Amino acid sequence: MSVITRFPPSPTGFMHIGNARTALFNWLYARHTGGKFLVRIEDTDRERYSEEAVQVILNGLKWLELDFDNTPESQFANKDRHIEVAHQLLAEGKAYKCYCTPEELEQMREEARAKGKPVSYDKRWRERTESEAPEGIDPVIRIKAPLEGHALINDSVQGEVKIENDHIDDFVLLRSDGTPTYMLAVVVDDHDMGITHVMRGDDHLNNTFRQNVIYDALGWEQPTYAHLPLIHGPDGKKFSKRHGATGLEEFKSMGYLPEAMRNYLLRLGWSHGDEEIIPTARAVELFDLDGINKAASNFDYDKLESLNAHYIKESDNKRLIELVIPFLKDHHNIELDDIARTRLLKGMDGLKERSKTLVQLAGEAKFYCAAPNGYSDKALKQLTPESVEVLKALNSALQNLDTFTHEEIEQICRTIAKEKVDGKLGKVMMPLRAAITGTDQSPALFEAIEILGKEETHVRIQKTVDFIEKS
Repeated sequence: MSVITRFPPSPTGFMHIGNARTALFNWLYARHTGGKFLVRIEDTDRERYSEEAVQVILNGLKWLELDFDNTPESQFANKDRHIEVAHQLLAEGKAYKCYCTPEELEQMREEARAKGKPVSYDKRWRERTESEAPEGIDPVIRIKAPLEGHALINDSVQGEVKIENDHIDDFVLLRSDGTPTYMLAVVVDDHDMGITHVMRGDDHLNNTFRQNVIYDALGWEQPTYAHLPLIHGPDGKKFSKRHGATGLEEFKSMGYLPEAMRNYLLRLGWSHGDEEIIPTARAVELFDLDGINKAASNFDYDKLESLNAHYIKESDNKRLIELVIPFLKDHHNIELDDIARTRLLKGMDGLKERSKTLVQLAGEAKFYCAAPNGYSDKALKQLTPESVEVLKALNSALQNLDTFTHEEIEQICRTIAKEKVDGKLGKVMMPLRAAITGTDQSPALFEAIEILGKEETHVRIQKTVDFIEKS
């Protein structure tokens, strides 16, 4: 049997990190087994539907680099097929029309609550005929759920799960306006798409018992189920906005790499020994259902950031330049020209060692792209009247160098330290760093100055001298 998994998100406007992990697990299992990974948009709620929301989902999958093996299907487009199946069940006596009014249904709920019982439909129309139907009421179609015995799911993650059948009510297949419900649509679509494995959050476990009633009524084979543990926040509570970013687009805008996110989401609910860093190719090789944890996982921003730092260090420098361009534009209003691109490429090895996100990388890299238009508070403390003579001496000596290498630059700094500040190299380096970068921190300064070149270095030091003297 060829494995076919699916990812069926609802277009709600953003892609929650839990949905992203579900998509990843389905994709990994399909790729691990040589099967197919399909996408279906569950867009039956037309009031909330928007094409923009669908695009957010598809963009999220594209960013995570989770390719799929079909043109994404629309559940709403299959509604005629769903309706056909409901009427088939009705004709076979496995479903029935229910003419309860909204008031009757509300009364059932109130009585159940008063008795401390679960709220459910009391099956009053299960054995009645249409001849008893009241006028002016459009009926719903309900499934005939089993009345006795128990239902069993052998879940690949949760193990054997059993409930009594009297806990499953005769739920609605078609609403009074003739539209199919989620329960019916999911089963029909999964069957028609040939889905063999359903991997989803364990909050769907109760739905699974209901959906299996439809499978059994139609004589269709049930898929293999794997109900994934939920993701909690760092405090162990339901993961939500109060914990910080929860949407995939947010993490992208915070400067995380897709490979880091894949690695982190993989480990957030699946394990293979003590391995923490698992590149995608190895994840495809290893992934199986046995490795999925039963317990909920707590989201750890520090671990994600640490993984991201690892993948930034491992990334190709030319690729990193392309990735950081939008962050330079959005955060620093810097457009990259050819000169800046060349400098970044030369300096990237030093920059990426210091950066945990692309946002941080852009901040570290901006001095290569444009002269600082100001100085940080800590840098300003280094730009004292006493530092003017040091900077002037540096500017003059650096301009006289025949070979502008980091070794020569370092030697100039050490010589001026001896001549001007009793050999204290820090009193030369700190104002120089402030002049070159506008901050008190940078990659290896001598190498950075070599990359900037003699002319740019001269301009920045002179600008800083002028600034101090005017102040």
